[in-house]
Amino acid sequence: MSQETAFTSQRVLLSSTSNVGPATIYVQDGKVTRIEREYKPDGALVDAGTKLIMPGVVDAHVHINQPGRTQWEGVVTASHAAAAGGVTSIIDMPLNCIPSTVTVDAYNQKRTSFKDGMWVDVGTWGGVVPGNASDLVPMLEAGARGFKCFLCDSGVDEFPPVNEEQLRLAMTELKKKNGKLLFHAEMDTGASVNEEQDPTHYTTFLESRPPNMEVKAIDLVIKMCREFAPHVPCHIVHLSAADALPAIRAAKAEGLPLTVETCFHYLTINSEDVPTRSTEYKCCPPIRDAANRDQLWAAVLDGSIDMVVSDHSPCTPDLKLHPCCGGSLNGAVEGDFVKAWGGIASVGIGLPLLWSEGQNRGLTLQDIVRLICESTAEHAGIKARKGQVKVGSDADFVVWAPEEENHITVDKLHFRNKLTPYQERRCKGLVHQTVVRGSVVYDIAQTGDQYENGFSKLPLGQWIE
Repeated sequence: MSQETAFTSQRVLLSSTSNVGPATIYVQDGKVTRIEREYKPDGALVDAGTKLIMPGVVDAHVHINQPGRTQWEGVVTASHAAAAGGVTSIIDMPLNCIPSTVTVDAYNQKRTSFKDGMWVDVGTWGGVVPGNASDLVPMLEAGARGFKCFLCDSGVDEFPPVNEEQLRLAMTELKKKNGKLLFHAEMDTGASVNEEQDPTHYTTFLESRPPNMEVKAIDLVIKMCREFAPHVPCHIVHLSAADALPAIRAAKAEGLPLTVETCFHYLTINSEDVPTRSTEYKCCPPIRDAANRDQLWAAVLDGSIDMVVSDHSPCTPDLKLHPCCGGSLNGAVEGDFVKAWGGIASVGIGLPLLWSEGQNRGLTLQDIVRLICESTAEHAGIKARKGQVKVGSDADFVVWAPEEENHITVDKLHFRNKLTPYQERRCKGLVHQTVVRGSVVYDIAQTGDQYENGFSKLPLGQWIE
């Protein structure tokens, strides 16, 4: 048994239902053992002073791309980026890695490849693809948090979409274990690219992915959710189209087991502001206009949208056809939004982005904890040990200064490929320390023997079973 350590501050927020106030959190063997509502700096391992201690962020939608595509990302760089942003747990997606996480063998390959490379705790979703329904229950039993499927082309050949018949087969299997199913909710509606328009203009791409692609898919999600309720909880990933909110609200009012996430980029960027050739802004579904963003924010604040995640989906800059790289692909020109890879890099920078934008819309610190700590932990099935600071929970904390300016310069981007729409953005909120199960894995001020560039020299993260 290890020695008890203390973490203290004049400002501590334990959960979304508590108030900010002084507290000292005592930790032993990675768990919170007791909490005293007093500021006690004497002998504390971490004395945060007036900085805020709150639960570590749980990012439930990250593409780590390992094994197989580590030139896009990898567990070391992804978990470094997470730790630097107060994220103490990340849940990896089942695609863009090779092999895709669609069998127990692929699950085990991923878990093995991550060994000794995790600076935060990491788990993974499995995938639903045509023909793997019999693999789903074994993957759940191995430790997969649930499963993701696509209702349209995923962008990678090794992760094909499923149709309604294939969904029904998969959900019949998931029903045996109350397994959760996540949907990339876009379906073909006949929209296409206008070849007469300039592909380096964002609107050319945006008009090829209209909101009705999401609405059509979400109608199918709700239908399937109703058919298998209450045994197969369903989840809509990265909601972009506010046009789908009426159907979502009606389904929730009906009592269906449906949850919804949106992403930092949909809440902080307007399509009108995307510069020509700036393909770092491309993702699917796309960033939409300011009026749409306002509706998404209203849904975040009223609870219709349950959580906010990064959907960190990086690639090498040449696949973005970015002007900085001079890349080309299949005859595309530099900055071609239509042919560039879709995905936004942002793991570890969501906390200040959400806080800065949200302050203008009435977002509270308690809302922050609800949206990116508690709800995401519950979504990933780790609510009992993550998402709140309470006796018995994992001692996962972020120590940050909500009022401090944060200039997102390239040296603060710790993911592998630095191409992101947020570079040079100024916002409020700076992470100073990140604590995973009682160990400080990131300290902005540390350069001592146990740290290198702010990170603990040892990878102290664990695989989430």
